[in-house]
Amino acid sequence: MSHAIIASIYEAKLIAWNAVRSEKLKLVFENTAYTPAAGETYLRVFTIPGDTASNTLGGDHLLFTGVFQVSIITPAGTGKAKTNPIAAELTDLFPLYARDTKGAVTVVTMSPVDPGPGIAGDSTYTVPISFLYRADTN
Repeated sequence: MSHAIIASIYEAKLIAWNAVRSEKLKLVFENTAYTPAAGETYLRVFTIPGDTASNTLGGDHLLFTGVFQVSIITPAGTGKAKTNPIAAELTDLFPLYARDTKGAVTVVTMSPVDPGPGIAGDSTYTVPISFLYRADTN
């Protein structure tokens, strides 16, 4: 269940960030259908859970790790003029070792935000950015 809580923590941060931007972006969360408008830039958001582990013999500790990914999707042929500034904003939004809490779950950003290679499609250009997270619960 904590992976779902972790996803909700990071999704809430994205929603709050987007709410104060002058140029709002559509945020498309997992398992949600979306058809973008012509020429629209939008974000697809994923939580990729890793294994859940326990570091104690008594089983009173749970370790949740995974990857949080935001794919910046722009129209093909527009270069990086849209993706680079958004990637920079997301890097600032999720700083290394930031601690975010909801209820009894505190999640830590365990790696710097890392933009992956751009993926050119027929009509879109996608830049995935991601970071590792970790949460320990008792």
